[in-house]
Amino acid sequence: MSFEHSTLDCKNCTKRFTSVFCKVENDSLEQINDEKICTPYKKGQTIFHEGSRPFGIYCVNYGKIKLSKFGDDGKEQILRLVKAGDLLGYRALLSQDKYSGSAVALEDSGICFIPKELFMGILQKDGVLSMEIMKLLSDDLRKAETSITHLAQKPVRERLAEALLFIKETYGFEEDNMTINLKLSREELANLVGTATETVIRLLSEFKSDNMIALEGKKIKIIDLDELVQTANIDD
Repeated sequence: MSFEHSTLDCKNCTKRFTSVFCKVENDSLEQINDEKICTPYKKGQTIFHEGSRPFGIYCVNYGKIKLSKFGDDGKEQILRLVKAGDLLGYRALLSQDKYSGSAVALEDSGICFIPKELFMGILQKDGVLSMEIMKLLSDDLRKAETSITHLAQKPVRERLAEALLFIKETYGFEEDNMTINLKLSREELANLVGTATETVIRLLSEFKSDNMIALEGKKIKIIDLDELVQTANIDD
């Protein structure tokens, strides 16, 4: 079945009940279903660019996306990893601002676009959806505050361990229940942690020597989850 508007029904979407649209009113859901535009993206393809203006929001049907921005030195910083059921571009749309980062597919993905006028109209009349968006924004702020604190105070070793756990929580494991279900290059992992690529390579080698992980190309297998959690120094 091809990924296009005519073959996707919002009511039957497998990710509907894990998204902010889980409690949206039926008539609003029908409007979204009628007007959404669904597009497949290949790995490495950009969904939207940093600095461009939003004309709607994006809902991920399947696949994995990274949100990142580039500093003045041209170095990429990965801000967020996005999974199926998540929204993209809502903060810029609600603040009527330009995108603060770019969204790029980490693997082949399918994304539904909901036009600005439709989404804002539904948001104004649907109190439940408005509350879900507020919760989403509050959660984003909490994660941003935590990330800033960790960047300032945590050693890189702890941040890398925490990043591996975060990726595992976001995308889960492969069928072996040990291999993290996302393949990132060492550079991308460094851009997520906020350090140099060489540092990530060295620390991954140390984690491997400590029997916390196993490495196979871009694949990372967690061997000792408890030890990785302890290394990450996570309080909760």
